[in-house]
Amino acid sequence: MQIFSKLYQKSLDWAQSKFAIYWLAVVSFLESSVLPYPPPDILLAPMALKQADKAYYFAFIATIFSVLGGLVGYLLGDILLSFLLNYELIKPVSVTLIEEFFDQYGILVVGIAAFSPIPYKLATISAGSMAMPLLPFIAISLVARGARYYLVAGLIKAYGSACDKWLKKYMDRLGYGLIVLIIFGVWYVG
Repeated sequence: MQIFSKLYQKSLDWAQSKFAIYWLAVVSFLESSVLPYPPPDILLAPMALKQADKAYYFAFIATIFSVLGGLVGYLLGDILLSFLLNYELIKPVSVTLIEEFFDQYGILVVGIAAFSPIPYKLATISAGSMAMPLLPFIAISLVARGARYYLVAGLIKAYGSACDKWLKKYMDRLGYGLIVLIIFGVWYVG
């Protein structure tokens, strides 16, 4: 079965849609605040592959809307903490301990989550609930998210055609291999 190859081809076709840039903006925004997945890279990469001359523009759109979504996540975190404290669903002592950790390492937490596959929304909500100063939050988000998306755009721009050929050849094997790894990981942790 070539499920993953068909999905890959569908994403390439979708990247050429006249609405693709809007979907990239929406997914970037929602992924940073409330949507569990997909990461914007899934749209950014095929868009950059199909329109290499606009790759950095697409990275810019993903970065800006991701950081704007991160600000919504930050606000949600502040609201969530108030709710948890008001209904005594969390102890103030626990919040104090987490705030101390976040005061020391908050920039690193947000930066790592913004650049890596770790869900960025976890860091945005945490930053808001721990009252991380807003300007450093925005600055590290712009730098790390920008680095991630511009890296994807740059790599696709530089090696896109070779990657496309390789992915078309091995996409199904990669997809099934990933499923096996996830199942093994869940089994191992459980």
